[in-house]
Amino acid sequence: MEIKFYNTLTNKVEVFNPIKKGEVSMYVCGPTVYNEPHIGNMRPAVIFDTLVRFLKYVGNDVKFVSNYTDVDDKIINKAIDEGVSEMEIANRYIASYRACLDSLNCLKAYKNPRVTEYMNDIIKYIDNLVNVKAAYIEDGEVFFDVTSVPNYGCLSNIKLDELDAGSRVATNEKKHNPYDFLLWKKTEKGIKWPTKWCEGRPGWHTECCVMIDSIFGGHIDIHGGGHDLIFPHHENEIAQAEATHHNTIANYWIHNGMMNINNEKMSKSLGNVILAKDGIKEYGADTIRLLLLNCQYRSVLNFSDDTVNDTKATLEKLTNIWKQLNLKIAQNNGVLQGKSTKMDKFLLAMADDINLPNAITELLEIIKAANVEFRKKDASLSLLEDYFYTLQDMVYILGLHYVVKEYTKEDMDLYNQYLDAKKNKDFLKSDALRDELIKKGII
Repeated sequence: MEIKFYNTLTNKVEVFNPIKKGEVSMYVCGPTVYNEPHIGNMRPAVIFDTLVRFLKYVGNDVKFVSNYTDVDDKIINKAIDEGVSEMEIANRYIASYRACLDSLNCLKAYKNPRVTEYMNDIIKYIDNLVNVKAAYIEDGEVFFDVTSVPNYGCLSNIKLDELDAGSRVATNEKKHNPYDFLLWKKTEKGIKWPTKWCEGRPGWHTECCVMIDSIFGGHIDIHGGGHDLIFPHHENEIAQAEATHHNTIANYWIHNGMMNINNEKMSKSLGNVILAKDGIKEYGADTIRLLLLNCQYRSVLNFSDDTVNDTKATLEKLTNIWKQLNLKIAQNNGVLQGKSTKMDKFLLAMADDINLPNAITELLEIIKAANVEFRKKDASLSLLEDYFYTLQDMVYILGLHYVVKEYTKEDMDLYNQYLDAKKNKDFLKSDALRDELIKKGII
């Protein structure tokens, strides 16, 4: 199957050819863990988890890595305010983030590296940038020289002479060029590490480079993250990789769009920030997950009552036919799990630059076709089985919480008694049996 992605690096849709056939290396920038994750933080997590599931489904061995930035000014300041260690703050919010991922059924990553675990590697990496004259030292701090690489701006398509210093690049009088960026920062407070330059901590842009370097050897298939990371974060990662390895770190750069709440940008000032744990509790994990997927991944996603209700309606249709097929197949001694023959359109949509809206449309088509067959008096058991297998595979790739229920003989006896009571119009008995079946989760 030919898989295509929109590559931010080339600004076009390209056929995906991994470095090693059948193996995929993927790194996605994770959170800076100083606060509870909000619902927007879950969008890249869910999108790239779905991509991992799809790539695995079609036969690839996927090594997916997503980091935790556990050293940062915001973490340091929060630790000082609370009178605790930076590690305690980081551990607290890593646990919160992980709990949200688990609720949303995200697969465990190959690795979740923490910046503080790679400090020696980071210091060596920065020292090498100084040695190859891609970085310089001023007053004990180390800066990357953006003029040392000829293709700076290749990802974001920015030009240095068009940049507004201070807008998205930090101003600093020690810089030779206003667009140079900090590799090693001198710090007076909070956690710091000793180096030959000064006591301090690394700059954000270097951390991901080093973790990719240490885990994957400096070159991967896919680097992902939110659209807001293209510049300066990912641009600066590429600059360091060019200076170190003469490559762009990843062959394919994939970025998801941002999220709005009721057509407004989510922000604390507007008071419309929804914490991920609150959204999951209020709307349900599958509603949140499917809503995050049911939009072209590079587009802005709008979270609203309408999108929530539309998503709930889709899930209700899926739940109803899932339970009906599961029970019907079990009642007729059919096979509850097997190979689908109806996945082609769904997989083609996923292979076409992760076209999730089209994939979900195909899910709805299968639900509709299964309902039509189910209502026939002479419904084909083998066809119902095939539809059920298809739904199982689609649900796996979408990462929804649906499981195949194995029924006991007692379960089926109870269900058949219920059907007989209904047929004989013994409504008192059928109502009592129905309540028992609902309690057992059979209907």
